[in-house]
Amino acid sequence: MNKLSLTAILCGASLALTALAPAYAAVDEDAAKALAKKNDCFKCHAVDKSKKGPSLKKIAAKYKGKADGQEKAIKNMTTGPKVKLEDGTEEEHKVIDTKDTAQIKNLADWILSQ
Repeated sequence: MNKLSLTAILCGASLALTALAPAYAAVDEDAAKALAKKNDCFKCHAVDKSKKGPSLKKIAAKYKGKADGQEKAIKNMTTGPKVKLEDGTEEEHKVIDTKDTAQIKNLADWILSQ
């Protein structure tokens, strides 16, 4: 195989892997944390430990590899469904106080990147 063919194959493979990168690769972490703080998300969730609700790492693991992971995370944050808490009780999940879909997607992507 000549040098030009090998280079073309490697470039193609790199491009293909880049296309497969998760959508949450370009997350604005500071904006996501600010929105989470503004909406008291950290009252029930922590990044790496369970509180009243599951850790963000546990949420990310639940949706890892699922095509509808972002959609499900957004649905939980915007519709106020009943959720099971760590102690086994249930309550309605708080609805994120913003109509800005970009902010909501960024928050979901940040959660899923944990």
